Amino acid sequence: MQASKGLLTHTSLGTPIEIYSSRALAELKASAPILLMGGVHGDEPHGVHLAQKTLEFLLLNERKPTPEVKVPWILIPILNIDGYRQGVRVNGRGVDLNRNYPSRSWTASFEQERYNPGSGPGSEPEIQAVVKLIQETKPRLIIHCHSWNPMIVAAGPGAQRDAQRLSRSSGYDVVAEIGYPTPGSLSQYGWVDNGIPVICIEESDHTLEENVWPNFAQGMREIFLDASSR
Repeated sequence: MQASKGLLTHTSLGTPIEIYSSRALAELKASAPILLMGGVHGDEPHGVHLAQKTLEFLLLNERKPTPEVKVPWILIPILNIDGYRQGVRVNGRGVDLNRNYPSRSWTASFEQERYNPGSGPGSEPEIQAVVKLIQETKPRLIIHCHSWNPMIVAAGPGAQRDAQRLSRSSGYDVVAEIGYPTPGSLSQYGWVDNGIPVICIEESDHTLEENVWPNFAQGMREIFLDASSR
């Protein structure tokens, strides 16, 4: 496989969002890749760091004489690039991207501005692009990387094996839900609406950055080196 770098879309502020894949996206349609994203919330830098270190692992593998990673993959290091640059949860229009998916559970109601779901389901260009990507490539698993309280949230039975790998690596518990309602979230859109297993990695906010990759390295290696899961 030959890794590819491209443009996912531009944000409402005109900022480009980078996307990487094991080969050209056009060649990945309906190939059941793993889709991994970081930086959904701009004030969770550990999620960005974990996505970037996973990308480094995958790109280093590409340079080996005999690459070990055989599974197709797609990786977005920083989905909410505008929020990340400002150090805030929401995107450039003040929308929580993980409440903006066009799921059946989407609601216009919210109690705090940090959970603003947007003017309508899928109103934000970042989410429109991810939804299109999901529809075109039909990933077998979606992983998104966050930081808050340490846990591995596994949505759907198909997420369990890889969630347990991440749990053994990090020591964090696997749970079915994060602990509060998340209407319009990726888990709702991916698993509940479309039957795609979704894993939400929650690193601890208090973990030192240099410990983030070591916490998950073994689990990530097991996931991406397991050709039998294709």
